[in-house]
Amino acid sequence: MPDFLIIGVPKAGTTALHAALHRHPDLFLSPVKEPKHFLTDGPPPSTGGPGDAETYREHVWRRTDYEKLFAVAPPGTLAGEATPFYLYDLAAQRRIREAVPHARLIVILRDPVERAHSNWTHLWSAGLEPIGDVVRACAEEERRIAAGWAHFWHYVALGRYGEQLAHLFTLFAREQVLIFRYRDLVDRPAETLDRICAFLGVRQGLVSVLPRENVTAHPDASPRHALLASFRRRVPSGLAAPIEKLLQHRGDPRRPLTWEQRQSLIPYFAADVRLLQEVTGQDFGDWLRPRERSGGLVGTRPPGQRQSRNGRPPPA
Repeated sequence: MPDFLIIGVPKAGTTALHAALHRHPDLFLSPVKEPKHFLTDGPPPSTGGPGDAETYREHVWRRTDYEKLFAVAPPGTLAGEATPFYLYDLAAQRRIREAVPHARLIVILRDPVERAHSNWTHLWSAGLEPIGDVVRACAEEERRIAAGWAHFWHYVALGRYGEQLAHLFTLFAREQVLIFRYRDLVDRPAETLDRICAFLGVRQGLVSVLPRENVTAHPDASPRHALLASFRRRVPSGLAAPIEKLLQHRGDPRRPLTWEQRQSLIPYFAADVRLLQEVTGQDFGDWLRPRERSGGLVGTRPPGQRQSRNGRPPPA
């Protein structure tokens, strides 16, 4: 069983972190990046939202198969895996506590509005998201959850970190949990990777570079996209890759959120951000302000707002 788990959150650099830590000689990362083992007590569901059947087939849900992922770990190494839905799924938290109570847990937090937008863009560009506007897609979330759509469709709920961490700390001691921001990983990779290694108790200074993450294309809501997306939602998984390539062909990079979009989405998270600050003792108030950087880009600022030379809004 693993010694450590990267448990959150989706669209916050967990794939890049998995790849970076894989290079450390004292660490062994599972060959399957997201085994999703702790998300169910048995076989996963067979139905859900568009593409969910394919996702459920990826689950390494049998205990024997899960243990095999770590069986070839070299002696003396720490074994780990990265399934960024574990933080969100409170039942998964309990299963982890029962199976590996002494595991160390790593959590990357990203501005929940930006995270939701990145999540939506991922599914839109893959031809799975039928709604071409992130705000309207978020408004459909409760209906989708009630219909049994998989976790990756929960754009808003995945970003309520305060309630997720509050539950986690009823199961695990705080010294077992490392929390840091996505921006730390992007802006200061060497420093952040050393911090993670120190937390895990392995040598520092051996990994300092984060693999470059692919930028999701943002296809326009054109008749061509609608036709390909409709086809994509019907085909078996073996035919999905070429269709997704066609969907993203010549697509623009992911567009920053406008102020109007961000203003519509912030209220979904405001109360939880305040809870997150209480739970962690850290300041996340910037997530409630009008604009935030997205993937190194500065989003559209509100009309009439001055912008300072460092790219941030001046103090009010």
